[in-house]
Amino acid sequence: MDHRELPRPFLKWAGGKGRITHRLVAAKPRCFFTYHEPFLGSGALFFHLYREKLIRHAVLSDINAELIDTYQAIRDHFNEVIRLLRDYPYSKEFYYEIRQKDPQTLTLPERAARMIYLNKTGYNGLYRVNSAGKFNVPFGRHRRPRYFDPENLRAVSQALQEVTLLCTSFETVLDRSQPGDWIYFDPPYVPLSRTANFTEYSAHGFGQAQQQMLRSICIELTKRGIYITLSNSDTSYVRNLYSMPEFTIDSVFVGRAINCQGTKRRKVSELIITNYPKSYEISPLFFQTRKT
Repeated sequence: MDHRELPRPFLKWAGGKGRITHRLVAAKPRCFFTYHEPFLGSGALFFHLYREKLIRHAVLSDINAELIDTYQAIRDHFNEVIRLLRDYPYSKEFYYEIRQKDPQTLTLPERAARMIYLNKTGYNGLYRVNSAGKFNVPFGRHRRPRYFDPENLRAVSQALQEVTLLCTSFETVLDRSQPGDWIYFDPPYVPLSRTANFTEYSAHGFGQAQQQMLRSICIELTKRGIYITLSNSDTSYVRNLYSMPEFTIDSVFVGRAINCQGTKRRKVSELIITNYPKSYEISPLFFQTRKT
């Protein structure tokens, strides 16, 4: 493995941005202070920015407590997580045995190891919970599931050392972002059809009310001089939601990585929405006058 490719996302996540990371990087503001990512997921953009030395400080957050616990455990208890994963067998029996365990009865490293194992060995790499918040993805059949990956997890741990991790809802970014910061929003997408709904990352769901709240937050952040990039599905609903002078809407074609039928994993159009021109660059004077 070329160390220049590390760290990379260690979880497979519906809607992960590995396939369009280069487009997101091209759309970023040229200069910014703290990087915020309120829908963390697999963290593909964060890891790319870190590898390329394009960020100085980051605040990563998600409402999914198991996800944030996993990141925290890798950051603070790397050796324990690796030791556990090394001893986990790949078997259907063990999968259901560990799936039925209540994460709250486990230590932080045990919760992280469980999360990584289920993610890498479950059906199609899905993370899905039921109305009670219980992980309910069935066992998957993989030739060589890579849940024990110490080299990458060590690099992930290093990348997270200076990162602030928060388990909180996306709207709280209003309380901690400052002018000149950059926020990347990657919410659960507006579904393209009634059967294409991947919003079950938490028991709370993410419907139109949340999409509209997110748009309102983007408007407020724009007023405060905070830069936002947002991804979503290319639907008339999303286009109408952000058809405002404050926003620029671009489309990009991307292959969908998660679908139960391989023949339906085709390229679809997604939207990248920003509140600044592509050529935007902060004046050096801004850095001298910003309050710290």
